[in-house]
Amino acid sequence: MTDIDSLRTADRRLQAAQLAADADALDELIDDRLIFTGPDGLRYSKADDLALQRSGEQRLTEVTERELVAIVAGETGVTCLRARLAGRFKGEEFEADVRYTRTWIRTPSGWRLLAAHVSAAVD
Repeated sequence: MTDIDSLRTADRRLQAAQLAADADALDELIDDRLIFTGPDGLRYSKADDLALQRSGEQRLTEVTERELVAIVAGETGVTCLRARLAGRFKGEEFEADVRYTRTWIRTPSGWRLLAAHVSAAVD
């Protein structure tokens, strides 16, 4: 498996964990130093993300990958995912076409998410 393939696999594991609200899998995939900028423009930590999953305040019913671009430079990887999301967030139903830009670092246990940003996708 190439570096690009293993990075794409890590991103797809993250997508699956988000869809399943699998906080344990997310804990394994996300670095403790995570910086995440949400669609509201606010900054979130790994603890924030895991708490959201464990509380049930976010439940995704759809994560459909439309495009996944990946690059690797040394021990750093970046993925750009375009996806369709649907689900419930803090009591409100939603559907959205989004782009995630994710920065990953290679560790002895595999790729771990270090930073991410999500925003609305625009054609």
